[in-house]
Amino acid sequence: MTVNSYTRGQALADLLARRIVLIDGAMGTMIQRFRLDEAQYRGAGLSGRPADARFADHPGDLKGNNDLLSLTRPDVIRQIHEGYLAAGADIIETNTFGATSIAQADYGLQAWAREMNLVSARLAREACDRYATADRPRFVAGALGPTPRTASISPDVNDPGARNVTFDELEQAYHEQALALIEGGADVLLVETIFDTLNAKAALFAIERAFDDSGERLPVLISGTVTDASGRLLSGQTVAAFWASVRHARPLAVGLNCALGAALMKPYIQELARVAEGTYISCYPNAGLPNPMSETGFDETPQDTSRLLHGFAAEGLVNIVGGCCGTTPDHIAAIGATVAGCAPRAVRWHRDE
Repeated sequence: MTVNSYTRGQALADLLARRIVLIDGAMGTMIQRFRLDEAQYRGAGLSGRPADARFADHPGDLKGNNDLLSLTRPDVIRQIHEGYLAAGADIIETNTFGATSIAQADYGLQAWAREMNLVSARLAREACDRYATADRPRFVAGALGPTPRTASISPDVNDPGARNVTFDELEQAYHEQALALIEGGADVLLVETIFDTLNAKAALFAIERAFDDSGERLPVLISGTVTDASGRLLSGQTVAAFWASVRHARPLAVGLNCALGAALMKPYIQELARVAEGTYISCYPNAGLPNPMSETGFDETPQDTSRLLHGFAAEGLVNIVGGCCGTTPDHIAAIGATVAGCAPRAVRWHRDE
């Protein structure tokens, strides 16, 4: 049996062997509820201090750059973290889904990417430490998103060989991000919403280099995204092929998130649970299908999502559950209540391990 040696996050690995663990819900959905305007994205309205002068006169729109809020409106991010922790989340994700230099270049803020990750990790760390108890630890997952560019897909329909980013550029951006998340106090690193596996492989390579550089070794969680009913990632892989491509990283858990609600995601979680050996399984789906008339922008109520995920747990498919787009602390509380009595999926080991 192969076992990783962690300098941090071992308590999460131990917890996963005993019960189903709860990860938080959507950050973007909760930020939208604050209805922040352009000035507020630049720091206006933060109690006790003026708007961040570094961004007050920045050219171009910054509204919608959620990662920037860790610097300009930490009160908003702190409130969201605490809402999920109060709802029972064992793991909260840092507000860093788009905090790479590559993604931030769209706003002209690539120079601030490291600080965004460092501060975001510290905000999540502080929130977890406030809610943690001796018998209920809380964990910070440093989130590494997919970036808006793809290493294996052409952005030009007339030129299949065209690329707008290289593997080395992705790896460098992810390396900067991973180092800052580690320094800020993350317990685990989460490579999530993977629609291009080559991007994910750059992230995993960067994480390994960050471990070597920092002297730390954290558990790694990997979460892919099946984009439609074809059962494939955007870059064309099936769930089984995706696992074959990333299993070398020896993740603590592998799973799926985003794009689909739980009902449509179920056959792919079943497939992943069947083929993935030596690892736990995570699942945090959207709250069903998009619905602009809904308060969250998605159809499912907390009762809907929790009922569906209870089915996953009852079948012994999962170890980590939570929510993605459209989910709120109410969804997480409901999910936690419904899976509390279910046994976690037993890790399947290859006979040679």
